[in-house]
Amino acid sequence: METQSIVVLDFGAQYSQLIARRVREQNVFSAVLPCNSKIEEIQKYHPLGIILSGGPSSVYDKDAPAADPRVFELGLPVLGICYGLQFMAHALGGKVKAAKHREYGHAQVDLMDQSQLFEGLPRTLEVWMSHGDEALELPAGFRLIAKSPSAVAGIENASKKQYAVQFHPEVHHTKRGTDILRNFVLNICHAKPSWTPQHFVDATVAAVRQQVGSGRAICALSGGVDSAVAATLVDRALRDGNKSRLTSVFVNNGVLRKNEFEKVQQSLRDKLGLQVVAVDATDRFLNKLAGVTDPETKRKLIGNEFIAVFDEQAHRIEKEEGDVEWLVQGTLYPDVIESVSVRGPSQVIKSHHNVGGLPEKMKLKLIEPLKELFKDEVRKIGRDLGMPEEVLQRQPFPGPGLAVRILGEVTPERLAILRECDDVVVNEIKRAGLYTKIWQSFAVLLPVMSVGVMGDQRTYAYTCAIRAVHSEDGMTADWVPLPHEVLKTISSRIVNEVHGVNRVVYDVTSKPPGTIEWE
Repeated sequence: METQSIVVLDFGAQYSQLIARRVREQNVFSAVLPCNSKIEEIQKYHPLGIILSGGPSSVYDKDAPAADPRVFELGLPVLGICYGLQFMAHALGGKVKAAKHREYGHAQVDLMDQSQLFEGLPRTLEVWMSHGDEALELPAGFRLIAKSPSAVAGIENASKKQYAVQFHPEVHHTKRGTDILRNFVLNICHAKPSWTPQHFVDATVAAVRQQVGSGRAICALSGGVDSAVAATLVDRALRDGNKSRLTSVFVNNGVLRKNEFEKVQQSLRDKLGLQVVAVDATDRFLNKLAGVTDPETKRKLIGNEFIAVFDEQAHRIEKEEGDVEWLVQGTLYPDVIESVSVRGPSQVIKSHHNVGGLPEKMKLKLIEPLKELFKDEVRKIGRDLGMPEEVLQRQPFPGPGLAVRILGEVTPERLAILRECDDVVVNEIKRAGLYTKIWQSFAVLLPVMSVGVMGDQRTYAYTCAIRAVHSEDGMTADWVPLPHEVLKTISSRIVNEVHGVNRVVYDVTSKPPGTIEWE
């Protein structure tokens, strides 16, 4: 646990994780907790300040999300954002009502008086609003510090270091939003910008050594960035001279990409020096997936089967080298957020195989050294560990693999088709020099058959969808307008080279409303 942090209490906002990211960009650790977290849970993070997120509710709704009012009595600076302003006003004795004029999108805010929160900012700000309620009466001790044409835009009780804004400083649309958050974190909370990649590496290595002691661990390798960084980090903690008490297990779950089982083994052994055991469990995974079409069921079956394989490997290693009690996973913050309803009113989006897909009872105890990090932060950690860019720049690949890129039942025939389609997409994206500039690019096989014509003959074959997105952390994403020539080449190659596909479509959906993966 970090020695200092800024705690974000989440009221179900779309942008809660973005608030945490913006704080971390100041080299200060930030944790997101459900708004209804107990005071004791909040204090475990040694907070120097608390941020109340936005949210879709109204404070006067019967089931409106609420924080423990004692957060205002901890003597810590508090910053409310959007719903957070309304909750602060409501909880401290002010009045909130439905606004006569709702504000959504770009707006202009005028600063009324000098405030430490707005130090160094111009008198007029371009901001992003998203609210239907407003503070009608301020609580005792508060004053107005910013106003939009339609509503209260900023309030403060400087003596108690309680501040709130009606707009969203965490989004890029608010031009000086980062400055506002920096003022709160560094100048008002007096946080020290000491949370750096090297600090994280040193603290995590020490914590893992203490946690595992003289024991042994295995790491679930997927071949992706997350598990590779987790393995390298824990390997450093458990290495005694030339020997390591960590064995990395790379499982072929039958839904990997073309030639991936062989390529990943070579990369992780040769370039990272990890002790890797490769297990081909294709048949057992595909047997479990036979006849299954529901995405959640797929994810949970794969998660359970992974654990069964790791348990078996742990038992084998125990016979040869001694007890194995720990399982290392490359779980990231977005995995946890989307899999488990840790955010009070926020909803589960989907079960990630390594979080919500895990069985309730496991023989092995989990080590998840990256579970509070975003993907870009993981890459920074990897660079501090001296890992090669070839490994760090790999695009994300889901643990359930191609199983969640085949809509409907996963069969050997469909897998063979999708592998070839995906190989074309990745190779052409790399050929165009776009691979490291795009968050993710891949093919999806749809359960849609359509009529086509090839060589003057009628065909009836599958449809392949192409997906390419830009993202910072996987929590939100925008579709990429791939160059026309790239799309043209991908489509032509798939239709001509992949038997079983006669139609290619391009996915132009952002997240939200869609997710990056189709299942």
